[in-house]
Amino acid sequence: MTYSSRGFRAYLRQLGIAHTIPEKTDQRRHRLRRGYHGGRPPGFDRETYRRRNLIERCFNRLKGFRGIAARYEKTATSYEAAVTLASFLLWARSV
Repeated sequence: MTYSSRGFRAYLRQLGIAHTIPEKTDQRRHRLRRGYHGGRPPGFDRETYRRRNLIERCFNRLKGFRGIAARYEKTATSYEAAVTLASFLLWARSV
C-alpha cells in the first residue's frame, strides 16, 4: 500500500487523522480515465501541506546534530536545552 493510496487515506480517516497527501499524477490520470467510477478527487490543502513540510524539514535538520539524534543528554531539561540551542544555531545560519 502506497502512502497516497485510497486504502491508506481510508485508514487515516478511520483513525481520525487529517491528512495532507497530494495525489500523484499517475493516480489522477487513472481516476479520471475511470470516469464517474473513479470517484471524486481527494481533499488537498496546499497551504497545510507547505506548513507540514516546513516542520518535517526542520526536524530532519535537527537530527543532523548527533547529540539530539542519539539523545545523549540524560535529563529532559538538558535535552530541551540542546534542542533549543540547535534550533537557534539553525535559525542563525538561515538569517
